[in-house]
Amino acid sequence: MPDLLIELFSEEIPARMQARAAEDLKKRMTDGLVEAGLTYAGAAAFSTPRRLTLALEGLLAESPTVREERKGPKVGAPDKAIEGFLRGAGLTRDQLEERETPKGAVYFALIEKPGRPAAEIIAEVLEATIRNFPWPKSMRWGAGSLRWVRPLHSILCQLSDENGSEVVPLEIDGIKAGTVTQGHRFMAPGEITVSGFEDYAAKLKRANVVLDPVERQEAIWQEAGNQAFARGLELVEDKGLLAEVAGLVEWPVVLLGDIDAEFLELPPEVLQTSMKEHQKFFSVKNPKTGRIEGFFTVANRETADQGATILAGNQKVLSARLADAKFFWENDLRVAKSETGMEAWTGQLSNVTFHNKLGTQAERIDRIAALAREIAPVVGADADLAEQAARVAKADLSSEMVYEFPELQGLMGRYYAEAAGLPQEVANACEMHYSPLGPSDDVPTEPVSVAVALADKLDTLTGFWAIDEKPTGSKDPFALRRAALGVIRLVLENNARMSLDRFFDGQLLRIESALDASLPDAGIASLLKEIAEHGVFGAAFRVVRDRLGENAERAFLDLETKVPDLSDDLLSFFHDRLKVFLRDQGIRHDVIDACIAMAGNDDLTLLVKRARALEDFLNSEDGTNLLQGFKRANNILTQAEEKDGVEYSYGADVKFAEDDSEKALFAALEASEGAISAAIEAEDFAAAMGGMAALRGPVDAFFEAVQVNSDKEVVRRNRLNLLSQIRKVCGQVADLSRIEA
Repeated sequence: MPDLLIELFSEEIPARMQARAAEDLKKRMTDGLVEAGLTYAGAAAFSTPRRLTLALEGLLAESPTVREERKGPKVGAPDKAIEGFLRGAGLTRDQLEERETPKGAVYFALIEKPGRPAAEIIAEVLEATIRNFPWPKSMRWGAGSLRWVRPLHSILCQLSDENGSEVVPLEIDGIKAGTVTQGHRFMAPGEITVSGFEDYAAKLKRANVVLDPVERQEAIWQEAGNQAFARGLELVEDKGLLAEVAGLVEWPVVLLGDIDAEFLELPPEVLQTSMKEHQKFFSVKNPKTGRIEGFFTVANRETADQGATILAGNQKVLSARLADAKFFWENDLRVAKSETGMEAWTGQLSNVTFHNKLGTQAERIDRIAALAREIAPVVGADADLAEQAARVAKADLSSEMVYEFPELQGLMGRYYAEAAGLPQEVANACEMHYSPLGPSDDVPTEPVSVAVALADKLDTLTGFWAIDEKPTGSKDPFALRRAALGVIRLVLENNARMSLDRFFDGQLLRIESALDASLPDAGIASLLKEIAEHGVFGAAFRVVRDRLGENAERAFLDLETKVPDLSDDLLSFFHDRLKVFLRDQGIRHDVIDACIAMAGNDDLTLLVKRARALEDFLNSEDGTNLLQGFKRANNILTQAEEKDGVEYSYGADVKFAEDDSEKALFAALEASEGAISAAIEAEDFAAAMGGMAALRGPVDAFFEAVQVNSDKEVVRRNRLNLLSQIRKVCGQVADLSRIEA
């Protein structure tokens, strides 16, 4: 079986596109070959700045002959139907075979497609792959029609086995396939003729080209680590930058340099970000002080002076970049330490639009500060500190440093808050209030940081819900799913007990009052106060509405339905995100649905605690059997209520019990109801499940011993009411009717 080697050689491919392009080449070629009948034993794709390479082992020399039988129209069918079948099969009428079937004589076609040589198939698939390659961006050059990421210079495409190699005949826009590639642009220019993949890889290595990007990454990291260790320093790990730099060079040469002393006092994150974003330099720190004191860069060639000239040029450019960063840092510090402090920056945010329907960043900060103050007691934070932190958390958006490096927002806020002499809790909240940004990001744990982070995300969600900019399908331009997941993680990982619905209502009111100038400020303020005291929007609204009396405007009265509808919809969105979050932790969606159906489902900590206990219970033998008993009772009861047109929800009396198992079930239900109620009141769901488990035996015995639909009407009604008692007692824990059998 021959091996296949393909190389597409071009001008430099952007580093960010190389890995995806190599995988696309592999997938499109292998899919196309397999579809044409050419299977293979193994495939590997590689990339360098100037080439994409694919190597296939154990490819079939030709596609197998395929025999296919097709059933056609009945004998005697209209000529047009038969002719259409013949065209599709590529046969003539005398090649058809007549067969008797239960439905009469039918034409059958036996189609044989002979195998084709591998080279012929490869040429077709490769041309289609090249002409339709999914580059994010591509270009045309010269007079040809071919589009590629950068001008394509040559195509290497050859089949090889123990008897030698052959070129796959292919030409695209004047580029003929061959067996020739090129070495390193500077260190080994010139053509290289190869006879197979092993010969290709070995000759490239001798021509100063490391084909495998993983090998280049490992070589860079090992050499950089050795040089840093020799000077008592250590590398700052950055896997993303390492992958990018490995895509910029074919022959990596690591050069270690020093940062000028005048820049060493800059925050390490500033040094690291400036070097990474502008120069693609890696940071090197002193493990004793934690300061960034050096950098290493990766050149694409060896030089006679061991890279001294390259390093000197890089250090010169770096010094200019860091001089800018130092200028920004010093200017920002002067502002932070001034009499006005960070308020000078927050004032500027009144000119920065957050969203054209939701106002400026300054208006948003006012809402976040009010909400953070309300959330503070719930998460154990000082309300004054939470409000103070919320008011300065986004101040650094106006700073020169964050304007230059937006990725440092939050972090620079902490530095500036510390410089301004603000409490440490406030400074920490400036940095942490954006977190968590993703599923692997750390969650804030300091109470003030938690309060501000929750307020920030809840304001974002309620704001976009109020203007009907909710996620649709896969579209989520404002990252609202990520914000909801952030709230879920903040609540659960800090074991916070908070009624989300209450905070939804309050923040929606603030936003609605900003959107509609006709809403009375006094009415909104009174309503917010009532919600804070009572926690229930409906009751609070009625109190304020009655207080306003005839002065209640139509716009205000409309809030009675508008706010609850928005709040309920947003809570459903949270429940959907919670299902995804808990599913990854092994909790079934139907278990979560059963718990969401219970009261207090806007308390996520309580909801998850209940769901985990129910999941554990249902995974036990008692839980499995009791669920079957519950479903049997619920089904019988539901059918009887539909048939009789009445609700069997009361009146079960032990004096009508005829069987000992019936009497035992009455006693078990009476005992369990109290135990389960007390356990749920104490939020001890494990104990509540234990109370449910005690019902398993009596319920099983009851169904084995008695027939619910007795001929005696009094006994039948009594037993149906007893089933209702089973549903009621079990329903204290969760809505078990939502659990899938």
